[in-house]
Amino acid sequence: MALLDGLLFLAVLIATAWGALALGHRLQLPQPWRWGGVALWGLSGAIWLWQAWEGARLGSLLGMGVQMAVLQAWWRRLTPAADLDWAEDVAHLATGRVEGERLTLDHVRHFDWQAPGIATGGWERRVYDLERLSTLDLFVSNWGRPGIAHVLISFGFAGRDGNVDEFVAFSVEVRRERHERFSEIGGFFKQYELAIIAADERDAVRLRSNVRGERVTLYHVTLPPDARRDLLLALVDSANDLAREPRFYHTITANCATLVFAMMRRIIEGLPLDHRLLLSGLLPGYVHDHGGLVEGYRLSELRRLGDITERARQAHDAPDFSRRIRRGVPGWQSLDRPS
Repeated sequence: MALLDGLLFLAVLIATAWGALALGHRLQLPQPWRWGGVALWGLSGAIWLWQAWEGARLGSLLGMGVQMAVLQAWWRRLTPAADLDWAEDVAHLATGRVEGERLTLDHVRHFDWQAPGIATGGWERRVYDLERLSTLDLFVSNWGRPGIAHVLISFGFAGRDGNVDEFVAFSVEVRRERHERFSEIGGFFKQYELAIIAADERDAVRLRSNVRGERVTLYHVTLPPDARRDLLLALVDSANDLAREPRFYHTITANCATLVFAMMRRIIEGLPLDHRLLLSGLLPGYVHDHGGLVEGYRLSELRRLGDITERARQAHDAPDFSRRIRRGVPGWQSLDRPS
């Protein structure tokens, strides 16, 4: 009986905490009223907790059950939006279309960042020749939290001389409104929509290494050509889907790692689930263990040789930024098309 009482108390405690966070992040009221709603929820939860502690199991269970049913009815009615006053860096999705062997991306970001939140430049339409799609790279940007990082996927296109000299990076991000700041906790509670952004590497990589001061590591990925092409088109198709039917971002289930993994699982059969997919900073280890990185190197070596942070800072304004940051990275030693 004591075990049952303890489990009931724990369940009521978890429900109270979850409801308070959900209301705090999503209740569409002015701040004083919103926090008043959170306080009322917490007070009623405290009453059910007290009853559970005192052994009034049925009253506590029914009270919290009714309260959670009302909250869930409201929660399910929340829907993601397509047209809000978005922050400028996520104003456009990576929508596009394929005509023959030509991929047209409607909005590729090419910002020149001076400071976080301050940039010049804009968005432009770019056309890529899919027959020249040659490389795939994984950028992992870490800001100091163990196991947590942001992941970028970059595709390289060869020029007429065979050297890879054009890149487009894709980033799965929260789509914030202008007044919003990112909150990892808010990402659990439908606070943000989901965005897939296409950007120039001098924008997306420099923002993290040179402006935000994050540590960025580059891994060359050895996908077969067909799978590489399929992944690129899957990203574009997903961005097109988001433009038609927006989705909420979720810190665990719909983020920069899990979304790409879901695409890869449709391209390569048999990819297993793994805890490292929930911790984006550990994603390179998963890719390495499944033969997706350059052979002949331990993961620690790939991480050390692929640390491009200092090279990115030195190459800050260089027109050949993408080539400079790849010098010495396994798979890119020659800076020509990797075999």
